[in-house]
Amino acid sequence: MARISKNIEEAAELLTKGELVAIPTETVYGLAANIFKSESVSNIFKLKNRPLYNPLIVHTHSIDAATELVEGFPGKAQLLAEHFWPGPLTLVLKKKSIIPDQITAGKDTVAIRIPNHPTTLALLKKLDFPLAAPSANPFGSISPTKAEHVASYFNDDLPIVLDGGPCTSGIESTIIGFPQGEPIVYRLGSISLEDIEKVVGGVQLQNKDDKAPAAPGMMSRHYAPNTKTVLVKNVTGYVNENPDKKLAVLSFDTKIGAENVITCKVLSAEGNLDEAMAKLYATLHDLDKLAIDEIVAEHFPDTGVGRAINDRLTRATKGKPDDTL
Repeated sequence: MARISKNIEEAAELLTKGELVAIPTETVYGLAANIFKSESVSNIFKLKNRPLYNPLIVHTHSIDAATELVEGFPGKAQLLAEHFWPGPLTLVLKKKSIIPDQITAGKDTVAIRIPNHPTTLALLKKLDFPLAAPSANPFGSISPTKAEHVASYFNDDLPIVLDGGPCTSGIESTIIGFPQGEPIVYRLGSISLEDIEKVVGGVQLQNKDDKAPAAPGMMSRHYAPNTKTVLVKNVTGYVNENPDKKLAVLSFDTKIGAENVITCKVLSAEGNLDEAMAKLYATLHDLDKLAIDEIVAEHFPDTGVGRAINDRLTRATKGKPDDTL
């Protein structure tokens, strides 16, 4: 397995040499490389088996550093950056020519964010280059929220996983673009639509594209366990209708038991969506290790970050699109 380390200096040295390093963020762990080293960025795509037309997110440590990478911030993008950075918000902005097309899948925009994690912020401040860092998992698989998840995915193909503890937000950043100066949400994430709209008013949602995605996380099949997963509104009904299947249940706030339910994991007994979001991927990792026929996930309240949880679970249940077979 990949070695887990807390040594920021070692991580910085490896990245400077062109190696890949897994890094912690508040959302999920990322697979990081120097954006200016073409071979290193290519290795991200190879190691993840990620389509080259799916752009990467660039991570940096400050708004000043971000301004060196983009042509400018539309007014509402500036408001969002000032309000949510550092944090789980990615902005898709017009890129400067220094950003390689390899990072942006040939588009004239770049996805950029400032992660809110002390370990990775300290790492970024030591480097004289930004990091490209998609989630540190094989493409389409469950995103990692613990260093151990990353190490088990990549074995010896990765020199180190920089350990920052469990990710506190638990799902990926919210991604927003500004193609006509107005905000469009390309990916639901750790910041809810309601919180975004408190800052900039109404936003559009345009978060599905399998062929030429404007941002990461727009593919139909994504975030998926190896175990067949279904998303249902009536879990008890589904369990009763499938007595011959060995099932694991992923529930919001209620324990569900039956003879064919091997285990039921409740994400928040208090009915707290933020707590449920933080536990989602780690729980899916645990359930995916069991000898069961299906994971049965409950449809969450479709409000706040519940929308993002439902988005992830919906993509986890989709069949594989042709272009990822």
